[in-house]
Parts: sequence; structure tokens; C-alpha cells
Amino acid sequence: MDLPNISTKSNVAHDVFPYLIEYKDGTIERLAGTNKAPPGFDPTTRVTSKDVILVSDTRLSARLYHPMTTTITNEKLPLVLYFHGGAFLIASPAEPLYHNFCNNLAGSTKALVISLDYRLAPEYPLPIAFNDAWEAIQWMASHVTEDGPEDWLNQKVDYNKVFLLGDSAGATMAHHLASRVSRFSSQVKIHGIGLIHPYFWGSNPIGLERADPVRKELVDKWWLYVCPSNKGCDDPIINPFVDKVPSLDQFVCERMLVLVAEKDILRERGRLYYNAMLKHKKVEYFESLGEDHVFHIFNPHSEKAKVLMSKLASFINNQEVII
Repeated sequence: MDLPNISTKSNVAHDVFPYLIEYKDGTIERLAGTNKAPPGFDPTTRVTSKDVILVSDTRLSARLYHPMTTTITNEKLPLVLYFHGGAFLIASPAEPLYHNFCNNLAGSTKALVISLDYRLAPEYPLPIAFNDAWEAIQWMASHVTEDGPEDWLNQKVDYNKVFLLGDSAGATMAHHLASRVSRFSSQVKIHGIGLIHPYFWGSNPIGLERADPVRKELVDKWWLYVCPSNKGCDDPIINPFVDKVPSLDQFVCERMLVLVAEKDILRERGRLYYNAMLKHKKVEYFESLGEDHVFHIFNPHSEKAKVLMSKLASFINNQEVII
């Protein structure tokens, strides 16, 4: 896509490359993540999707993905609540790359997937996205007794196998939501949490951040735009190691999976998180060698993307995978 030459525009208030431009009149022009694919049946993965409203007042919605299973009528499926990436600024479940990923996720794991269309900054500043995630959990929990508003969740889900998954900013959301569920909800038990290339950050550089100050400055800029708090890049929303609330030992899930990419500037933060969680949980860790941030979204048919999906499938189905 050809991007506009924004350096000559005097009416630009914020240039948040490569995500969006905010103009001085408040207009937002998103530069990526705006395309939309319709729901429906995907013949490749044999998954059916549809859009549903979760909260009528805010029009909070999600896209549901139902895999074709066997003819056994009483078969129950794992449930995955998924949060897409995009630095809290772009994308949606309908974005073709994420729509294709969730079709593949549902088909590969034989799980019912809820992909949340949480509200984006800057129109809806943080922590609104996290509040939307909490609303999604409450909506999901309303189906545990099989009398909720969505038949797929009433009839098809094994609520002993609920998972929170996300990539990049969505992984950050999964982390925070897991802690909030463990502290405030008795209705939902999270069996597992999967973080794909999690977006954790901090003011003091570590790992690849030291070797790439240009890219670190860019990530700093993204975060300060999304969450302009007085804590900066050490806000506990993005840096889980600066605040004991919520502490990492409060998670009540049984299992965790942390996936990172070798060339990702966020890699060291993911590794730090994994090592911290090892003290409290059964945690799996996998690094995609030679790859960068969310490569599997942009190149889903690569061999390493297939390996990543195999890791997710084995995690959700509690199986060993030989790679």
C-alpha cells in the first residue's frame, strides 16, 4: 500500500507510523488494518463464522468460529477467547489476515473461537480495550448454565476447557484478563493462557532493545501515544514487572504457553515473562528461529507458521507435538 507523504502536511497532530495519522482537527486516518472480510463458511478449514453483538449499549461485538466436527451430537468443544494484535490502534476480527488466522485456529484445534472486536485507541483510549475484554468474559460466562443468548455457546462448549489467547497487544490483554478473572470471577475457570509474541515493554532496554535503539524509540512512541500516563513505558499495563497488582502468582489457570520470535524486539520481554511464570505455573516456551514479530499472521502458509499453529493445537488439546 502506498502511504501518503505526511511530512509535508502541516495539519498533522500525530504521525504514528505505520499505523495511523491523527490530524489537528481530530480526524483519524488508519494506514493499515482497515480491510474487512465477511463471515461465513470457509471451505479450506471447514469452519463457519458469524458476527454477534455482546453488549448492546456499546455495540461491542465478536466474530465466532465453529469448526466442523464429527456427527456425534453431544460433542463438546474447547472454547478460545482470542484477542487480535495491532498495537491497540488497528485491525479487527474481520481484517482478512486475522479472519484467516481464526479460521485456521478453529479448524486446527477443533475449538470454538470467539475473536473480540474490542474498541481501539485513540478514539477509545486504554483501558477501554481491557474493559471490553472483561465484558466478553462476562458474556461468555452467561452461557455456562446453557441459557445464554448464543446457541453455539450453550450447546457446543466444554467449560472446563476455556482458553485465553492473543498475539502482540492481544497477548497483553490475555495476560491482564487472566489475572482479573482469577481475582473477581467465580463463574469462569481458565484452563490455559497462550501468549503469542506478547507486547510487554519498559523504559530500561533489555536484550534486542539495546542493539536497536531506533526500533526501541519507535515502540516507545507507539505506547506513549496509546497510553499517555505519567508512568510512561513503565505503566503496569505494559510492564507487568513494575507493580505487584496484579502479581504474577495470582493466575489460577492450569497451563501457559509463551511463543516468541528470534528477531522480534519484544522477544526478551516474552522470555522474561516466561521465566517469571515458571515460579508459579506449568509453562511451555517456544521460539521461532529466524522470524520477526507476528510473522505467522503475514505469512500463514510458511513452514514455521505451520509449526506455530501445531504448538497452539497441541496446547489447546493437551497433547504432545513432535516437531
